[in-house]
Amino acid sequence: MSKKLDLEVIILTYNSGYWLKKTLSTLQEQYLKKSKLNYRVVVVDNHSEDNTLEFLKNEFSWVDVLPLADNLGFSHGNNQALKQSTAEFVLLLNSDMEATADSNFDQLIAFMEKQPKVGICTPRIEFLNGETDPACHRGEPTLWAAFTYFSGLAGLFPDSTWFAQYHQTYKDFSKIHTIDACSGAAMLIRTSLLNTVGLFDERFFMYAEDLDLCHRFRDAGYLIAYNPAVKIIHHKYKSGIRGSSKKIARETRQHFYNTMLQYYDKHYAKRYPAFVRGLIHAVLVAKKGAL
Repeated sequence: MSKKLDLEVIILTYNSGYWLKKTLSTLQEQYLKKSKLNYRVVVVDNHSEDNTLEFLKNEFSWVDVLPLADNLGFSHGNNQALKQSTAEFVLLLNSDMEATADSNFDQLIAFMEKQPKVGICTPRIEFLNGETDPACHRGEPTLWAAFTYFSGLAGLFPDSTWFAQYHQTYKDFSKIHTIDACSGAAMLIRTSLLNTVGLFDERFFMYAEDLDLCHRFRDAGYLIAYNPAVKIIHHKYKSGIRGSSKKIARETRQHFYNTMLQYYDKHYAKRYPAFVRGLIHAVLVAKKGAL
């Protein structure tokens, strides 16, 4: 009888061969070789058109590969692996991450084992220059939070609990604390709770699926924690299709704006009169038209 898995690392990739190699190589050298956990690494290939499957077979034989016949988005791809996972914890990683000596995810698991109400935990995700990726430290995107962020008020008053709700920049980023949502780029999940909360909502092709999952965890009474004791580098916008061409980059950005309206429809539309949705839609159409 095989030993139960402590951790399953799930990495979704789409045409990101160069960065995926860096993610897997650094993850192995900086973390997995030192880990005391029983783990498994799964790469979900979202029907890549590059040589991803070939180099995974030749260079990373220790990785389990789950090839998909179609690219149906971030939510769908991750869900295929989550449905099969038997590990106590799953760590979702983007394919453009770089592990360092500070990427000891055993520490995050130890933290969550001591904090049973924490359902999801994020490390401190940093850019190459050491700055925090704000996507790993977010507040709930209410209408007010979104307005202050996109209007620039959050940037003008980053220490204000009133104006800086979108990324909760008024909190101490050097200490452990709860947040409303983190990024699917590096997200540690207590797997058993997915049976209650559910998997990613596949209506979100890309973007906001992590916000939505965190929202549902909070609704179920669980906490989202930010733990800066563990760090990982995010080479943002390098994974997937973002860097492929200007056309695809524009389409990716349009997905971002489409998703904002989807999120509003799911969580806020019933709270406000219909004309509010109309205003939001008009603003998003204008933004997409400017791309």
